[in-house]
Order: sequence, then structure tokens, then C-alpha cells
Amino acid sequence: MKLNYYWLLILLISQQIFAQNTVKGTIKDITSYEALPYVSVYLPEYNKGTQTNDEGFFELNNLPIGEIKIQFSFLGYTTIIKTISVTEHKEIQLNINMESNVFQVEEIVISGGTYSTQHENAIKIELVKASELSSTGAQSFTEAIVNIPGVDMISKGTGVVKPVIRGLSMTNILLLNNGVKMENFQFSENHPFIIDEFGIDRIEIIKGPASLLYGSDAVGGVINVLKEKPAPVGSIIGDFNSQYHSNTEGIISNFGIKGSANTYFWGIRAGVKSHTDYKDGNGNYILNTRFNEYSFKSNFGINKSYGVFHLNYDYNAPKFGMSIGDAFPFITENGRENNYWYQDLTNHVISTKNTIFINKYSLNVNASYQLNNRALQTDETKPVYEMVNIDSNTFSYEAKVNFSSSNKTTYILGVQGALNNIKNNDAPNHLLPNADVKDYAIFGFAQFNLFKKIKAQTGIRYDYKSIITEPEPSREAVDTNFGDISTSFGATYNLTDKILFRTNVASAFRTPNIAELTQNGIHGGRYEQGNPNLKSQRSYEVDASSHYHSKKIMIDISGFYNNINDYIFIAPFNETTANGDIIYKYTQSNAKIVGGEIAVDILPFKWLVLKTSYAYLHGKQSDGNYLPFIPQNKLRFHLKFKKDEISFLDAPFFKIGGTVASKQTKPAMFETTTNGYFLMNLGLGASIKAKRQPISFSIQVNNIFNKTYIDHLSTLKELDFYNIGRNISFNLKIPFSIK
Repeated sequence: MKLNYYWLLILLISQQIFAQNTVKGTIKDITSYEALPYVSVYLPEYNKGTQTNDEGFFELNNLPIGEIKIQFSFLGYTTIIKTISVTEHKEIQLNINMESNVFQVEEIVISGGTYSTQHENAIKIELVKASELSSTGAQSFTEAIVNIPGVDMISKGTGVVKPVIRGLSMTNILLLNNGVKMENFQFSENHPFIIDEFGIDRIEIIKGPASLLYGSDAVGGVINVLKEKPAPVGSIIGDFNSQYHSNTEGIISNFGIKGSANTYFWGIRAGVKSHTDYKDGNGNYILNTRFNEYSFKSNFGINKSYGVFHLNYDYNAPKFGMSIGDAFPFITENGRENNYWYQDLTNHVISTKNTIFINKYSLNVNASYQLNNRALQTDETKPVYEMVNIDSNTFSYEAKVNFSSSNKTTYILGVQGALNNIKNNDAPNHLLPNADVKDYAIFGFAQFNLFKKIKAQTGIRYDYKSIITEPEPSREAVDTNFGDISTSFGATYNLTDKILFRTNVASAFRTPNIAELTQNGIHGGRYEQGNPNLKSQRSYEVDASSHYHSKKIMIDISGFYNNINDYIFIAPFNETTANGDIIYKYTQSNAKIVGGEIAVDILPFKWLVLKTSYAYLHGKQSDGNYLPFIPQNKLRFHLKFKKDEISFLDAPFFKIGGTVASKQTKPAMFETTTNGYFLMNLGLGASIKAKRQPISFSIQVNNIFNKTYIDHLSTLKELDFYNIGRNISFNLKIPFSIK
């Protein structure tokens, strides 16, 4: 009898968990009351969506019990975010009226710890949508996101680029591939992240400490590259994208197809990039800046009312030329193939992301395995062409429980960890010693309403890391560990529906990486020496920002003060090797970085948009010396003229803008002063409907006047090489659908 009661209880629970809930409704224009077809209706946490039909009707089935956020988005209209409460087996009617607006005031983001709107986060999260990347004329996604004020890049040509957020870079900022921390030997400006812009939905950028949620490498910020959304339920769709860049004769192409049913979804995508050496404004080729890359991505997922389960595989194989003195005797003219002195890289990422819904609670269980190989191919004068060949194998995991007691209160408890093994293969030079690194962390996070208009966030995290390396003739073994706490508290105050104030105070730390502890040899053309006695770097940062928007104007103003104890950096010392090479050593010093950004968007007429932004930054050590890799202060602007349609063209536009970079007169001890510069860009584009499929195209011209200039963060500056000259890019996207 007891056994029968037991099974009866299980049946009742399963009926609650597996309840078939439905939300349906109609979406119309708030002014004309006309139905809006093809509006995207998306459940971010559930990773499921659909589109409205010709009558503006939508329906989503098989929904979980609990609080669910639904995002309604349509080009030219303000995105609407609704939260519905599903408490029992029922059908919910949700009719939406959308208002036309060129400004996208806020979206749902996930990088702040929960699925929430941008205005709900005490930490400001910027968005760059995939549709915006191709229209920038950039040759990499890192180059495309520098239009965000406060974000810049360190470059060694057009291929080897590293992001900078508010003056911090390398292992001070974290790059995530759909939530998976990238392990690509990112300690050096010579090592780019191995990730591309194919098959993504958007990029979320946190400017400031995010160690509470992501660990010590996020002390300066986070860049989270999020995968494209699944196809609308009941459809199979795809697209072909192609770009051509005149300056580098660059060819970029990718093809993807994806499908979705009521309970599962899938997708595959493949891409290729190929660029020759770039030309500067004088028409001179900067030799061996060529790069080539192949990539492949696939995913499969299951949607049930009790949970969502994803499996992803990403493969990237880029080859980046190295524009250094050793390469120039062998590379004497422009070319496309990588034959001498190049980085031969391979990266595999297998990841699984899973969410289980239990009434109002949810459990996230995520894991990934990442295999990264980095090889350096040189020339025939070397004893071995392959001077470096090193593997990094990383297994990472995460489990967290979301205790959302209401749509106004969220509590999260979680654990994270990673096991990283570094092993050198058969090559004479060891970039790093063989090593084992273990990370363990536990954290708690809370988001709640203090008062009617004030929402607060707070949390605490403890990290423990152990680093064990093998001894080598030129390196002593390291066996050390680090443990410390990160905390933060912030709040948002909605004065009105149009005015928002935000502030956040955070204390975060970064542990020294293996290179900083053990480096001892030539790397990137200079002799670098680590320091096994380095301590953890501790950051105390205060951020404040305000936001205002109306139908005609949107203004964002932000400022920050970052006090860093034991800041880790590399600098030249008054010492040389037996060969006369200057020794660069990793060292520490207290430092501070202060700055701010302002962005203003104005819509004086329906057909005209003016966007402008300015970023200011100042970084200094306690001894009076300036910090390295602090970008020039920059003003960016553009005017965009647009129409809903002209003849057979949909959403045609023309834009003209530019960048004004001020003179950098405060270089670090191994840097030099950099002159300011002014660049002009223009672009145009539109869409053409072919059987209801919009074929979009655009042309972007960057550096119209072929200006010769050097950016302060270009590492080719020491060779007196200018940055890229005029580049004309042609972009084409052809979507298709299979019924």
C-alpha cells in the first residue's frame, strides 16, 4: 500500500512538472492597430521562440511552471519585455501593442547573473547585435566592438587583436564563448582569442569587475559572445553570408542552417576567412600580417516543460602571420598563404548547458571540454620549423540554483571549477612549462527590490586556485596556491520611466598566471622573465552611471574609479642578457585608473539619426609612472540617413562618421608618445525582398581619405608601421527557408 502511495505522489509531482502550458496572443502597431507580421517572440531562459504570422498571431506551447520572461522585438520598434506567471496547467492570452522607435532602450541580457533587462542590472551591460557587426567593415569581431565607448583593442595588424576594457586587457578581462571561458594562452598581446563572429546573436560586454560571477580573470570586465537563437518553432531556415575587403583582398564567407520543432532544435554552420597583408595609407604592404581561418559549429537541444538541454561543438583553426623582424628576410612581397613565421592554432570546444525547472526554481548544470593547440612555425634556417607546440586541455563545470521567490526577488547559489593541463609536445621551445592548474569557487548572488523604484544586487564569492609546474633547465618549478574573496553591491534607481541611475561598488582580485610566474626566455621578439613571488592583484572599483531616453534623444553618462593594489605588468629593466637583449620583467605596483564615457543618440527627424560618444581614460602607478596599454581618448560619431523603403528597397540607409583620437602624451616607460589622428568612414545598404526573404547588402568604406596614422595600442608601432589604410568592404546576406 505504501508503495502505491509513493507512485501516486510521483505521478502528481510529474503532472505539475510536465504541465502543458500555452501562451498566445496578437501583436499590433500601437498607433494604426494594424497587425505586425514576423515579430520575434522569444523566451531567453527557455531558448525557444517563434514569429507572428501574417495576422500578427503567435503561440508557444510546452512552457514550464514559474516566472517566465518573454521578449518581443521587431526592427524599427521598441523591444517589449513581459514577465508572466505560470502557476498551473492553463492557457495565457497576451496581446501586445508595439511602438515604433529607432532607439532600442533595453534588451534581456544574461551576463549579469540572471535573465534580466539591462535596466535591472546594477552593472552596466552593453550590447552589440550580430546585424551590426558586418556593417562596421571590421575584419574581426574584436575590431567591431571598439565602437562601444570604453572598449578598445591592442593590435598587431588586422588579425592579431586583443580587446581592452577601460584600460585593462590580457588576463584582466574574460572572453566567454556562450558562457564558456576561453583558454587560449591569452596572457600576451601576441595571442589572439580563438573565436569568430559566425553564428552569433549578440555580444554582451560588462565594463568593470565581474569576478563575483566569473572568477578572478574577470577583474576588468567580460565579453560574452552568445550563439544565435534557434529557428522559430516549426521551421527550417538558413543563410549565406559573404564579405570582401579591398585592402587585404579579404574573403569572408559562412553558411548556416538550423531547424526547430516543439521539443527540439538543431543547427550547423561553417565559415572561412582569408586575407593578404594589409596596406597602409601610403600604399605600402605591412608584410606577414596575412591570416586565414576555417571554422565549424554545430548544436543540438531539447526543450521540455521540465527543462532545456543543449549540446554544442565549436572548431576554429586560424593561422596568423607574425610581422616581426625574423620574418622579413623570407617574406618580401604581399601574399595570402602562411609559409613562414606564423601562429598555427587549433581550438575545439564541446559544451553542454542545461536548465531544469522545478516550480519557481531552476537548476543550471553546465560543463565544457576545451582543447587548444598553439604551434609556432618559423623558417628553414631554424633547427626545427615548429619552434613551439603546446596543448592546453581544460575541463570546466558549473552548477547553480536560482531561487526566484517572485519576479522581484532572485537568489542564486553556485559552484564553479576548472581543471587545466598544459603540456608541451615535440618542439624545442617551451612557451610555458608543463603545468596543472585547478580552480574551485563557491558564490552567492541576490537581486531584490529595496523600495518601489530601487533594485539592488549583492553577492560574495570565494576562489581557490593551485598552480603546479614541472622544472626545466631555464625555469624552477612552481607549486603555489591562491585563495581570496570577491564582493560587490550595487543598485539601480528608476526616477521615472525615462530616467535611470545606476551605481556599483566591487572588490575583486586576479591571481598571477603561469607566464607571469615562470616566463624566462625570448617571447614576441623580447626577453621576458617571470616572478614566482607575485601576489594576487586586488581591485576596488566604484562605478556610477545615468541613463535618459525619450522619443528623440537617448543619453548615457558613466564614470568610474579603479584603485588596484599590486597591479601586475611587464616592463623593461636596466638589465640585459649575455646576448645584449633587454630583459622585460613581470613586476607589481599599486595603481589607479579613472575615466568615463558619454554616449548621445539624437533623432531630430524620422529619417536622421546622430550618434556620438566620447571615452576618457587615465592610468597611473603609485610611483608616478603611467600604465601600459592605456588607449587614446577618442570621440566617435556618425550620421545615419534612413527610410522605411525606396522603390523596391527596404530599410535603405546612408551613414557617414568618423573617429577623433587625441594625442597620447602619457605613455608607459617602454612606450612612446603617439600623435592624434582623424579618420572618416561612410556606408550604405538596404534589403531586397525575394519571395518574402530579405536579401540584405551593404558597402562600408573605412578611412576614406587613406590617412597614414598609428594607434597607440598598435604593437607594430615599434617597427614604425602604420595602421591599415582605406578599406572598402562589400557585405551580402542571403537567407532562405525550407518548409
